[in-house]
Amino acid sequence: MARVRSAARAAARALAAAAATAALLTGCATGGGAGPDGTPSSRPAEAGGTQDRIGALFVGDVFGPRGCTASVVDSPRHNLLVTAAHCVYTATNGRLDDLVFVPGYRNGQAPYGSWTAKQTFVDPHWTASEDPEYDVAFLTVEPKGGREIEDLLGANELATDQGFGQRVSVSGYPSTSETPITCSVRTLRFSDTQERFDCYGYTDGTSGSPWLTKGGRVIGVIGGYQQGGDTDRTSYSVTFDHRVAELYRQATA
Repeated sequence: MARVRSAARAAARALAAAAATAALLTGCATGGGAGPDGTPSSRPAEAGGTQDRIGALFVGDVFGPRGCTASVVDSPRHNLLVTAAHCVYTATNGRLDDLVFVPGYRNGQAPYGSWTAKQTFVDPHWTASEDPEYDVAFLTVEPKGGREIEDLLGANELATDQGFGQRVSVSGYPSTSETPITCSVRTLRFSDTQERFDCYGYTDGTSGSPWLTKGGRVIGVIGGYQQGGDTDRTSYSVTFDHRVAELYRQATA
């Protein structure tokens, strides 16, 4: 099942062309267990707790096209999200300025409201050539009712230079499902600067899904090589190292 993970990119093209609704992307969410080759398969994610720091990115508003996945990360101003760069900037459409984040989204419901993206941060290497080595982005969101998003939901810590072979939980929103999926797996080395995990079910819409350690640290997001992978079995991330640390510094300066 060859595909590109960026539902946001497809939605943006549709909006730019017709200012109408985006076409639904094909995909398949699986129900847990193992795939035909013994590879783990995703299962429905439980609601509540740290899971609600993860949410869906929409174009325009919660009734608009649903694109990628994002999550709240700890920051001095308590207003920061992390996702994949290809979810917020493409060479064709430029920067997407009308994104909204819906944490804990399920079945059309927004239990914590929708949060309007204020500013996005991507590396110049990505804007220049969509270099897969820099497929990470940070977004700030506007406060709601005088409260920042981290004050409401808490946040996961961004961690760099953690090495390969980490046990992580990865939750995200396939474009054909109204609920998130999750999988607990171990990261694997793909190259010196890219890593991967193997678990079925990560289709369009799961770009930007955070890779969370047991201690609640984000050490990757679905993106990077093949914009996260061209099958639902293997997903990729840029290795979180000095490149991501520098982008985080810019986003929090």
